[in-house]
Amino acid sequence: MSLPLPHRLPAAPSRAELVEHLVRTRIAGEVATPRENNLAHYRKLANGDRHYWLGLELGDRWADEQDVLAVMAERCGVVDDPGHRSGQDTIDPELTVAALDRAAAELRKAAEGRQRVLLATGHPGALLDMHGAFAMALSAAGCDIVRVPLGLSGDPGVIVQFTGVAVHEGGATLWHTHSPEPMNTVLDALDREGEPPPDLVVADHGWAGRAGQRGIEAVGFADCNDPALFLGEAEGTLAVVVPLDDHVVNPRYYEPMTAYVLHAAGLDA
Repeated sequence: MSLPLPHRLPAAPSRAELVEHLVRTRIAGEVATPRENNLAHYRKLANGDRHYWLGLELGDRWADEQDVLAVMAERCGVVDDPGHRSGQDTIDPELTVAALDRAAAELRKAAEGRQRVLLATGHPGALLDMHGAFAMALSAAGCDIVRVPLGLSGDPGVIVQFTGVAVHEGGATLWHTHSPEPMNTVLDALDREGEPPPDLVVADHGWAGRAGQRGIEAVGFADCNDPALFLGEAEGTLAVVVPLDDHVVNPRYYEPMTAYVLHAAGLDA
C-alpha cells in the first residue's frame, strides 16, 4: 500500500530535548490522570473486569492489585507507594524515551525486512497523526501497509482507514475505543480473504492487546491508567509498550516524539 508523504514534522530532538518536551507538555512527568483513577483501573483489572484487559487473556495471574501496581511503577513510572491513594501521579519520561527507542528498533526491523505492518488507534483524537506518520514512513521504506478489507463492522460502527491507520468510525465520527473486537474483525477478515496476518502491529488499547494475544509482534502505546498492555509486555505477549499520556490537549505535542522515533529508526530520510 503506497501512501502520500506526511506534512513536515519538526527536526528530531535530542534525547534530553525530548525528555524536556515530554515533561513540559505533560505527555510524561506529572500527568493529568489522577492517582485515584489509576488505582481504580488497577483494581478493576485485578478483579477480572475484561474491559480493562484490552484484549489480553490475563486469567488470574494479576489478581493482586499490588502486583499490578508494582509492574506499573517499574514499566511506567507511577508512584510505587501503595499508600499514595490520591492526587498527583507520574509517568517517568526516561522510561518513555527508552520505550520509544525500543519501538524505533521494531520499526527499523520492519523496514529492513519490508514487512507487512498494520497500524491502528483507539485514540484517533490524539494519536492518529503519529500512527499515520509511522505508516507513511514505513510505506516509503518498502513495507506493505496492510489494507483493511472494505465493509467491516464492529462493536458497532464500521472499521475504516486513514493514511494507512485503522480506526473505528460511526456516524461520521471517529471513536475512542478500548475494545479488542475491531482488531479481531480485521484479522478474521484477512484470514477469510486468504491474506497473511501482519508481521507487526503498531497500535494502542485493544487494537494492540488483541494483536499480541493472537501471536503477532506488537508495539503498543498506553497511558498510566491502562495497565493491561504493560502486563502483556512483562509477560512477553507484546514486544514494546510505550508509557505516555495518550490524550493531551494538543495532538501536535506528539510531533517531536514522532520525529524522534522515525529518526532513531532511520526512517526520516
